[in-house]
Amino acid sequence: MTKNFDRTSLEALLLKRFFYAPSFGPYGGVAGLYDYGPAGCALQSNILNIWKQHFVMEENMLELDCTMLTPYDVLKTSGHVDKFADYMVKDTKNGEIFRADHLVKNVLKKRLEDDELLKNGKAPTQAKGKGKNKKAAPTPLSDELRKEYEDILEQLDNYDGKGLDGLIKKYNITSPEAGNPVSECTLFNLMFETQIGPTGSLKGFLRPETAQGQFLNFKRLLEYNTGSMPFASAQIGKSFRNEISPRQGLLRVREFTMAEIEHFVDPENKNHHRFDEVKDIEIVFYPASNQMEGKGTVTTTIGKAVESGMVNNQTLGYFIARIYLFLIKIGIKHEKLRFRQHMANEMAHYACDCWDAEIENSYGWIECVGCADRSAFDLTVHQKKTGEKLVVQEALPEPIIRDRWVIEINKPKFGPAFKKNVRFVQGYFDNMLEDPTISYPKTTKDSEKLWNEEKVLEFKKKLEEGNGSCNITCSDGNEYTVTSDMVAINKITEKINVREYTPNVIEPSFGIGRIFYSLIEHSYWVREGDEQRAVLSFPACVAPIKCLLTPISHQDEFVPVLKDIAAKLRAHNISNRVDDSSNTIGRRYARNDELGIPFAITLDFQTTKDQTVTLRERDSTMQIRDTIDTVVDLVYKLVQGKMEWKDVLANHKAFTTQEV
Repeated sequence: MTKNFDRTSLEALLLKRFFYAPSFGPYGGVAGLYDYGPAGCALQSNILNIWKQHFVMEENMLELDCTMLTPYDVLKTSGHVDKFADYMVKDTKNGEIFRADHLVKNVLKKRLEDDELLKNGKAPTQAKGKGKNKKAAPTPLSDELRKEYEDILEQLDNYDGKGLDGLIKKYNITSPEAGNPVSECTLFNLMFETQIGPTGSLKGFLRPETAQGQFLNFKRLLEYNTGSMPFASAQIGKSFRNEISPRQGLLRVREFTMAEIEHFVDPENKNHHRFDEVKDIEIVFYPASNQMEGKGTVTTTIGKAVESGMVNNQTLGYFIARIYLFLIKIGIKHEKLRFRQHMANEMAHYACDCWDAEIENSYGWIECVGCADRSAFDLTVHQKKTGEKLVVQEALPEPIIRDRWVIEINKPKFGPAFKKNVRFVQGYFDNMLEDPTISYPKTTKDSEKLWNEEKVLEFKKKLEEGNGSCNITCSDGNEYTVTSDMVAINKITEKINVREYTPNVIEPSFGIGRIFYSLIEHSYWVREGDEQRAVLSFPACVAPIKCLLTPISHQDEFVPVLKDIAAKLRAHNISNRVDDSSNTIGRRYARNDELGIPFAITLDFQTTKDQTVTLRERDSTMQIRDTIDTVVDLVYKLVQGKMEWKDVLANHKAFTTQEV
């Protein structure tokens, strides 16, 4: 956690400058819902524009915009209906709800913070609670207990419901405000349920992620990409999660913007053709083994991380490196960024490997980007459910000749023999398929289906031992006699010219709101002087407004020049803001520093004489003076990243003026 960070002052600034605000304020608001103001919209838009340039354009990704409404069956198949849940506990006295892992985390962190204060001779915040529930004043922790707390916090994501119940009981964790006992953990599904259509017969959800629409459009995407592999799709859009107890501002919300990539790759070749471009980038990793053993982070290159097997494959490693470069580019501080590997209990059962880009802010280390190798899970389950072939067909350089055993059912004899019970007997043979859950189209011949050779040969032996007849027990519990004229077992030789496979998926998934907030914290500082003045030091590429235009005084003679400069900046696609208020020039600079505007062009009485203006840089407050056209060109190059402020100073004498 970032120490001594004044979050209260920052939140007041963000509200004052309307970066964002709680939704429905006049009605008392709704927890976990926020409205973005002009500055917030511009900042988020700039982050997303850079994201598109950095990923979609750079990697030639195929962009989608899928619906936010998702039918029940889609999310049942994907596993969200059964598994997309968090553990919650309830205050047994007043009914207040808490997310269980957050309750444990917050209570143990508070105890560690109080212990630190006690050791430094300071008084912790007085414990709350009334009567017999009144909490005792904090006492120093033993070294052993402190180590226990620290280890638990490092491994908290690895605890299930029973594990969290054990922690709550062992460490006497109660509701933080009232001090009441809490219930045992129960699972709560996080999806917003809705009805599609007026009858209510079609049940659905607001999507909890943008990924499923990309998987279900795979066949169309592959065709659009002329059948070429690998390729990636990308989508930016709203997702919804009915958070149990959102209490951390933009970090825990119920409606949020996601940017997700699904990179489809051959499971037998997960190398990446551009891996050499990133292999030497040094990144801070926090592998699962180190988390379990309390060893801390490891700093190494992405090339060595993949070579050692710590990161599963090149494509996963390539995207980890690209995520790192993106976050650094928009202004996330290197020393507050790490990649943490999912531990065994939190790793999805289908995932080969998963790393979270965690950013440190005043709330601690916060997961902001997930980068997972999801194997072939999503395409496989949707294919099984729908019968739609979500596969790649790749021409082989040389044909493969192979023999295989198949079952062929003689339907004219098979059906009449079993009549109304035919479905049970058919089910017996369906279970002999390589994957019984696959729904083959009705037109598929038995010889075209993939049969489990071991099961087929076992049945063949049984049939031969019975001289062409045998009894089978079906799912209804009854025995039926099957003869060789009803069911034939044949060996076929086939020539394979096309390799068919289900792609694996590497998925980088970005929580834009969390990145947005972390960037603000990393950019916030206070300028010391006659009075403290807040500054948001956004990089120019993401700053909500790039340039301030301000005249030294409020006089009509400056109006035409202001309009001319504004037009020239707009022609360069540079957002600008005019501040011609009656405040002193110093206060105007300070007010716009709070918006994170990196550059300011100031008009004074000399401007009307020789068409020169001053250009001020936000963080250093240094200025230079030159002609309007030169200054506009400098701002353009600075915003585009074609030069830095030090380059401007190298060619221009600093202009001295007093900000008052």
